[in-house]
Amino acid sequence: MPEIRFGTSGWRAVIAQDFTFDAVRLVTKAIALHLKNHGHKGEEVVVGYDTRFLGDQFALEAARVLKSEGLEPVLSHRDVPTPVVAYEIVRRGAAGGINITASHNPPEYSGIKFSPAQGCPAPVEVTAEIEEIIAGLQRQGGLSVPAENIATHDFAPAYCNRVKELIDFDALSQRPQKVAYNPLWGTGRDYVDRLLREAGWQVDCVHCKVNPGFGGRRPEPSPSEMPDFVEMLSAGHYALGLATDGDGDRYGVIDSDGGFIPPNQVLALLFHYLITQRGFEGGVARSVATSHLVDRVASFHNREVYETPVGFKHIAKYIMDGTVAIGGEESAGLTIKGHVPEKDGIIACLLLAEMVAKTGASLNKLRDELFDKVGRLYSERVDIPLSSKRIDEIRDRLNEVEKIFAHRGVDHLTSLDGRKVVFGDGSWVLFRPSGTEPVVRFYAEAASEDVLKGLIEEGIRWLKG
Repeated sequence: MPEIRFGTSGWRAVIAQDFTFDAVRLVTKAIALHLKNHGHKGEEVVVGYDTRFLGDQFALEAARVLKSEGLEPVLSHRDVPTPVVAYEIVRRGAAGGINITASHNPPEYSGIKFSPAQGCPAPVEVTAEIEEIIAGLQRQGGLSVPAENIATHDFAPAYCNRVKELIDFDALSQRPQKVAYNPLWGTGRDYVDRLLREAGWQVDCVHCKVNPGFGGRRPEPSPSEMPDFVEMLSAGHYALGLATDGDGDRYGVIDSDGGFIPPNQVLALLFHYLITQRGFEGGVARSVATSHLVDRVASFHNREVYETPVGFKHIAKYIMDGTVAIGGEESAGLTIKGHVPEKDGIIACLLLAEMVAKTGASLNKLRDELFDKVGRLYSERVDIPLSSKRIDEIRDRLNEVEKIFAHRGVDHLTSLDGRKVVFGDGSWVLFRPSGTEPVVRFYAEAASEDVLKGLIEEGIRWLKG
């Protein structure tokens, strides 16, 4: 069995190649030993899974391992969104949670995500300890557990009741709209659509049946992965098109004219909305790869910005201590003050619906109004698939990045995660090897499309050189 390492958000691998029942048993036992080493004996551990192939069986096996180690598994009765698992952990006061999910990865992948008692993604020091335990167990050989029955539980009612406390359902009910919702064959079905229907909205749900193959695409709510949905919205029959990824922790939104609203802009729009319409206190936490548009909103309202490495585990602490009104990433993950410290695509979709209902304006109009206040920025991310050897070479050469952009007037650098170069005019670039896939991600942002194009050309030339 190959070495098992936790990336930005858990451990992921190809099903039947590296992600096997033996591997699930091994990782689960390591998590169980970690919990017991920290005094969690006999306590509950929440177990969930997404709609991927054999997800329910992998989750059942994980629950059996926990039971054999003297912990009490609380197994979901069906596939369940990651934020719902997070809320169940917090609500029960459980020792933690294990989720069988590979989020938005291609269909052939599955994964294991561990969350501690706070419901947030496990921090690096925790996953490092679990990895060390895994390595020790690998040297001991295979594991087996009794094939006993495990009771299952419905996590949905408690989560939905909490969402109703966080979302202004009066605003939704007073101005019902017609929307389309696309869970991309994932776990979000019966959450976004159900809650909006309860508020009196008409919801046309597409791709709502379970399909472990995700229609032959990645279950990622981006225009490239849901072209049929974009085309459906282009007809102009809906106020909004809302989507969630495979495990419901990321979101996608399409305006009434079929235009996709990038997550970078969504985060800025919602931050502005929460301040002006909901009276939220606090600043904003964003990853180093996220647009500085949200910084401009923070400056406009005299709020603080907290920059973090990529990975929601770094943003989670600012949500847990109430420092920020909202925290989010350019990769379409966000949460708000008072909610779980985990990405939640469901709450994002409902907040967007609430914002449209309460303001009576389209997202395009709201975005243009925000640009009038803080100025416009153009952002882009390019993912470059490369061999492991080439990625290692680039990682070793990241401190050379600023040299290729020296002619642009470098203002400052950061190595918070990858290598970020910020220029005197406020534009910036970031080179960052992915923590979940064999790609190098290149980010760029500028106040004009021409400058952005130039930055991207220079960055790709260096990556492929």
